[in-house]
Amino acid sequence: MNVAIIQFPGTNCDIDTYRVFNDHLEVDATLFWHENTDNLEKYDAIILPGGFSYGDRLRAGIIAAYSPVIKQLKRLSLKGKPIIGICNGFQILVESGLLPGALLTNSNLKFICKWVNLKVEHNNLFTNSFQSDSVIRMPIAHNEGRYYVSDDKLQELERNNQIILRYSDSDGNTSLDNNPNGSISNIAAVSNANGNVLGMMPHPERASDSLLSPYSTDDGIEIFRSMILSLEVMLKE
Repeated sequence: MNVAIIQFPGTNCDIDTYRVFNDHLEVDATLFWHENTDNLEKYDAIILPGGFSYGDRLRAGIIAAYSPVIKQLKRLSLKGKPIIGICNGFQILVESGLLPGALLTNSNLKFICKWVNLKVEHNNLFTNSFQSDSVIRMPIAHNEGRYYVSDDKLQELERNNQIILRYSDSDGNTSLDNNPNGSISNIAAVSNANGNVLGMMPHPERASDSLLSPYSTDDGIEIFRSMILSLEVMLKE
């Protein structure tokens, strides 16, 4: 099994993600420069890590969304290839149309960096290691993390079980008091309709290594492990 980690100018969570896969999960991970013309088809999954692609010029993720690699991602997403966008990677997926909605400036107009509680709303190939309604912890670090969709689109996401994680308290209650950035309906992670593309503002790679995490390292790494276990089943079929 081999995972591609896409690098853009300004990406800064690529090495952390690389080490999680290679050192902790013992899965081959390859750093893949966004202008590389090699075929991504040979990789089993693709990760767009966090950072500040192109210095967040214009707005976060918009320039990277026009990178040559995005055409490949769009094609592979339709074939069911697992794709995860983390923080800036989530912003890129939204700006490129691979995920619905928009990511706006945090409601407090400040960069937020802290650990948060997250309620697992639905199980899909990225969260099937958790029980539904589980509460997990991961850090966030973003300035433009306020997820927004129209009311009609929000209802569609609800119907299709595309809302994967919500900001919550330690008991799983979701309210404005537990919403760090003003995201609509406390949304922290969403998937596409087919469930193979996931965008999330929290950083699982920072909750996967005891050197980085003051809390459980299972919460972050289980996102990646869920994907791997799902892939193993898919590859056997």
